[in-house]
Amino acid sequence: MNRIEEVYCEAKSDKWFKRFAVFCRIALAASFIPAGYVKIMGERFTGLPSNNPLGHYFDALHLTGYYYTFIGIAQIITAVFLLIPRTALLGALMYFPIIVNICVLTYATRFDGTRLVTMLVLASLFLLIWDYDRLKHILPLRQPKTDQPVLRKPLGKRLRMLFFGGSFVVLAIIIIGTSYLYEIGPGNSEAECRNQCASSKKPVACEIFCDCIYKQGQPLDSCLANYNKAKDMRH
Repeated sequence: MNRIEEVYCEAKSDKWFKRFAVFCRIALAASFIPAGYVKIMGERFTGLPSNNPLGHYFDALHLTGYYYTFIGIAQIITAVFLLIPRTALLGALMYFPIIVNICVLTYATRFDGTRLVTMLVLASLFLLIWDYDRLKHILPLRQPKTDQPVLRKPLGKRLRMLFFGGSFVVLAIIIIGTSYLYEIGPGNSEAECRNQCASSKKPVACEIFCDCIYKQGQPLDSCLANYNKAKDMRH
C-alpha cells in the first residue's frame, strides 16, 4: 500500500497528469451542460425515434414534468462544480453515480453511443482516484499514521508511458469490444437498423427484428425473442 501511495504522490505532482485531470473535468462538464440545458428548456433530449428502445425511455422521461427539469438542473450544477477547482471533487462525486446509471441504461438498450458513455465513466473514475488523498479519510480503509510518502525511485517518464499507453489500450478494447458485444442492435434509426441486415448471416431474421422495433414498437426483449425464433427457422 505504501508503494502505491508513493506512485500516487508522484503522479499528483506530475504536470502531465495534472493537465489530464483538467482535461477530464472539462470533458465531463461539456457532456452535461448541453444535456442539462435541453432538459431545463423542456425540450426532447434526443433525436432517437420514439420506437427506439432508448427513445421509449426518453419519451417517458420527457413526460415526467418538473422531474425532467430537476435532472437538467442537477446536470448543470454538476458541470459547474467540475469546472471550479475548489468544488471539482464534489462535482466528480455527483457526476459518477449519474454517468454509471446512464452507462447501464445504454448497455441495456444496446445504444450505439455506449462507447462514449463508457469512456465518460472511466474519466469520472479517474477524477475520483485523482482525489484519493481527500477521499481516503471517508473510505473503510486502515489509515497508517505516516507522513506523505517520498518515492524512493521516481518513475518519471516511465509512469507517464505506462498510464497513457495503458489508456490507449483500454480505449481500443472499448471501441473494438463493443463492436462485437451484441449480435444485433436497434441502431439509432430504422435505416441504421436495416443496414446491418445486408451483412447479417440471418437477413430475414434481422428484418423481422427491425420491423418489431420500428414498425410495431415492441419492447427490445420481445423483439430479441422474435429474432431468435426467426433465426431457428429456415428461410
